[in-house]
Amino acid sequence: MGVDTLRNLQPKEASGEGGLSADELTERAAGDILGVLPAQLDLKHIAKTYPVSYRESLNAVLIQESIRYNKLLGVISASLKDLLKALKGLVVMSEALENMSSSLARNAVPLMWSSKAYPSLKPLAAWVKDLRLRVSFMQSWAENGIPVVFWISGFYFPQGFLTGALQNFARKHGMAIDTIAYAFDFLTQPPPKKPDDGCCVRGLYMEGARWNVADMSLEESRAKELHTGTQDKMCIVQMKPEQYHRTPSGAYECPVYKTLARAGTLSTTGHSTNYVMTLELPTRKPPAHWAKRGCALFCALDY
Repeated sequence: MGVDTLRNLQPKEASGEGGLSADELTERAAGDILGVLPAQLDLKHIAKTYPVSYRESLNAVLIQESIRYNKLLGVISASLKDLLKALKGLVVMSEALENMSSSLARNAVPLMWSSKAYPSLKPLAAWVKDLRLRVSFMQSWAENGIPVVFWISGFYFPQGFLTGALQNFARKHGMAIDTIAYAFDFLTQPPPKKPDDGCCVRGLYMEGARWNVADMSLEESRAKELHTGTQDKMCIVQMKPEQYHRTPSGAYECPVYKTLARAGTLSTTGHSTNYVMTLELPTRKPPAHWAKRGCALFCALDY
């Protein structure tokens, strides 16, 4: 029996910490989230500073991502305010608000939010922290210009960002985009400036293996270590567009997913809701060895 199942079996009327009732704890949780919820991104400033451009597709990516985050922030803010009113008896407690209240009490992300959000397996507290970091990343981009290194976990739709960088290269060099794919370099330090072509990304986590920074290749995981630790996390990846790219001999074609679930469904755009891309990783062992280990990369963990 899982922890979530045990939580669901607990009586809602039981007093919580400090002798507070379930409604009082929910009210406190809602107030705490409202207190740390970031402000919406300034779309007018972003649209003016980063206009849609034939030469810079990433401007459109920033605008689209900002619109998605603003919609999510609007849903969270409005629903929390409605819930606080309902707990005080000022408005009717609807079924949606009742379900939301139950989720907050269980430290789970309400369906009302997750249905409008990016894929995530994090519990509520970690999810809110992650949301703040994502909005902060977009805000930094809007204020300071296109980043030298992109936090790939900060995107609603990372495939759109990766396609945008390919599109820049295709238009710059007059090539058909369907003949271009990424080659990969692995960096120990951020580059001094943004690459002329392609992009650099950070923030990937590895499961089923670990990344050896010393020789930039895959190694066996350490005992009792499920994901690569802070010191051995995946390094910065430079993605370099190439025409008619071929996978290097002996490289492990490592799938990249948004969450640890590894499974997803096809969206209306034809993209998976969870699979992002394939990274070609150098290895001293045969690629089949890492396939048997289930080695994969992830944009986010479940905590």
